[in-house]
Amino acid sequence: MPNPARKRPTEKHTATGRRLIRSVKQAIAWASGEDVPVRVTMVSVERVPVIDVRSVRQKLGLSQSKFATRFGFTAATVRNWEQGRTQPDGPARVLLAVIAHHPDAVEDALRKAS
Repeated sequence: MPNPARKRPTEKHTATGRRLIRSVKQAIAWASGEDVPVRVTMVSVERVPVIDVRSVRQKLGLSQSKFATRFGFTAATVRNWEQGRTQPDGPARVLLAVIAHHPDAVEDALRKAS
């Protein structure tokens, strides 16, 4: 037996709320294969190539812990990247790319920021 005290409030939806509800219903219908008028936008995103962290580190002649300390990473993060458990995200990938080509510039910037 339903609890009468737990009835849903009978509030009016705003115009934005009604549009959102209608949009969600259309999206569900479209995803279910129904022929509904929807606008579909496809976006092509090109990922920067994966950075080989181990080769960057070895090129600099640093251990994982020294590399991590020098460039502001944790040793566990460097280890995870090198062992393929995780991949560097966008900002880390950019920093690693700069480290690969201009490690002195990164070290200089980090010194000046400290």
